[in-house]
Amino acid sequence: MGGQDLALFALHATRPFGERVAGALGVALAAHEEREFEDGEHKARPRESVRGRDAFVVQSLHGDAEQSVNDKLVRLLLFIGALKDASADRVTAIVPYLGYARKDRKTKTRDPVATRYVAQLLEAVGVDRVVTIDVHNLAAFQNSFRCPTDHLEAAGLFVDHFRPILDGEIAVVSPDAGGVKRADRFRTLLARATGKEIGGAFMEKYRSRGIVSGAAFVGDVAGRTAIVIDDLISTGGTMTRAARACRENGATAVHAVATHGLFTGDAAAMVADPAFDGIVVTDTVPPFRLPAELVERRLVVLDAATLFAEAIGRIHAGGSLVALMGDADD
Repeated sequence: MGGQDLALFALHATRPFGERVAGALGVALAAHEEREFEDGEHKARPRESVRGRDAFVVQSLHGDAEQSVNDKLVRLLLFIGALKDASADRVTAIVPYLGYARKDRKTKTRDPVATRYVAQLLEAVGVDRVVTIDVHNLAAFQNSFRCPTDHLEAAGLFVDHFRPILDGEIAVVSPDAGGVKRADRFRTLLARATGKEIGGAFMEKYRSRGIVSGAAFVGDVAGRTAIVIDDLISTGGTMTRAARACRENGATAVHAVATHGLFTGDAAAMVADPAFDGIVVTDTVPPFRLPAELVERRLVVLDAATLFAEAIGRIHAGGSLVALMGDADD
C-alpha cells in the first residue's frame, strides 16, 4: 500500500483539524466540493482523481451550530461512497470523535445499539478502515465493525502534559466503575514515565432515566494530586461529582482530563468550578460552546491531530500502530 499515492480529504466541518493533520503529515489536503441544495440536501465529491489511490477522509461526528451529528454522518457516508465509485483503491475514515458511540448496548427493553448501526452504515458505503480515538466502550467499538479498525489513545498526550508539572504524590481517579480500565491504563503509563508509585481510585455512579446516583468513593487520594480521567466531558456533572468527592477525601489538587470536550448544557459552570485546579482536553472537538475568555483562562487543549497524522502515515506505509499506544507490547 505504501507505493500508492495518498489522498487526504477533510470535509468542511472538520477542515481546521484536517489542516493540522495535513501539516503534521507534510501533505496538502486534496481538493473536494461540498454543495448545498435549497431543500437541505447536499452533495460532496472529490475534485481530483482518486483512481487507485489510498484515500483518507477526516470528519469528526459532533454536532455544532451549523451541522448536527446526523448531518456530518450523512456527509461522511456520501463522500465515502463517492470515493469508492471514483475507484479509490482504499478509503479510510478518520473520525476524531465518533458520534453515537455512547449507546453501545441495550440498557432498556428494545433499546437501539447505535454503535453497531453506525458501523453498518459505514460498511454499507464501502469504507475499508475506520480510525478513531478513545471511544466510550472499546470492546463495543471493536465488535461492531467487520472492517479493520484502529483505536488510538490520548493517554500518552496526557502523560506528556502532566509529567513535567506534577510534584508530590498522585492518584488517578475514574469518575465511575466503567472507566476503571481507562484510568488504570493512564495510571500505568504515568507511573512508568515519572518513576513514581501512583495511586488509584474510582467513584460509584448509577444512571437511570437521566438521573445520576451513587456516592461511594473507593481509593485513597488524601494528600495527593488527583487526576480524574474520562473519555469525554458533556455537561460536566460526572466530573464535578468526582472532583468534589476527591476534595472531601483529602485531595490537595484536582485536575479533570478527557479526550473529547463536548461541553454541552451548563458545562461552563463545571469549567469555572474552583473544585478543579485545571481541565485538560484534546482538539478532537473544538470548545466552541464555552466563552472564549473561559477557554483561555481554564482550559488546556492538547494536539491530537499529530497523533492521527502519525497513524495515517503508518497505515499508508503498511506499518504498525503499536508504538503509538505508549508501549511496545504486541
